[in-house]
Amino acid sequence: MNWQTVADALFPQGHRIAERENFLSGEAQVGGQTVSVIGTTEHTPIGVEIALAQAAAILDTVRTHPGRPIVILVDTVGQRLRRRDEMLGINSYMAHLGKCIELARRRGHRIVGLVYDQALSGGFITSGLMADACYALPDATIRVMGLPAMARITKVPLERLEELAVDNPVFAPGPENYLRMGGVAAIWHGDLAAAMEQALVDATPEDRRAELGLERGGRKLARPVAAAVRTGSDVQAA
Repeated sequence: MNWQTVADALFPQGHRIAERENFLSGEAQVGGQTVSVIGTTEHTPIGVEIALAQAAAILDTVRTHPGRPIVILVDTVGQRLRRRDEMLGINSYMAHLGKCIELARRRGHRIVGLVYDQALSGGFITSGLMADACYALPDATIRVMGLPAMARITKVPLERLEELAVDNPVFAPGPENYLRMGGVAAIWHGDLAAAMEQALVDATPEDRRAELGLERGGRKLARPVAAAVRTGSDVQAA
């Protein structure tokens, strides 16, 4: 989906978002307040340059606009699979981005992510999933790993994974499955501007993904296991 069309729908009060080599940055008006906007477009893979650019934009907001909300627009096929990026330590660059988002959260910035097109692999994990809450448009494509790749890594036959994906959202792509698991807080239909304004009101640093996954039946053990680790007690499955 064209990012300008999405931005116009999200920010009818006005926005100044620039695109440079598939990296988005700027600011917009939401509910009478200014928010910082960062993101990606054209399904771009996240290499060291974009990871650093996103991190720099986050730090600039923390430094020059204390407390300003941050919106992350997600459209990526994941981390860039090139030898150069691997040799430079792409994992460290992406971890740096995640830590910058966490720093902003601890400094009081509300952070909302929106998957408006594609969200795959590490590029999604260190951007939209690091937000206080991540949302998605109905036609978004979301998955951490495709089933053929998962079969190669886990040595579980592809046919078996396809069977599991029918009933288990952990194995299946799509915003509806990530909604069930709690990774996506809601899928936005209709008035995107109103949805964005409400999301910023609802944003909280409390991580409710495991709780939502349990409530929605998509991740039945994540919260009980986490509670058992914290308390040293036995796992109480739902």
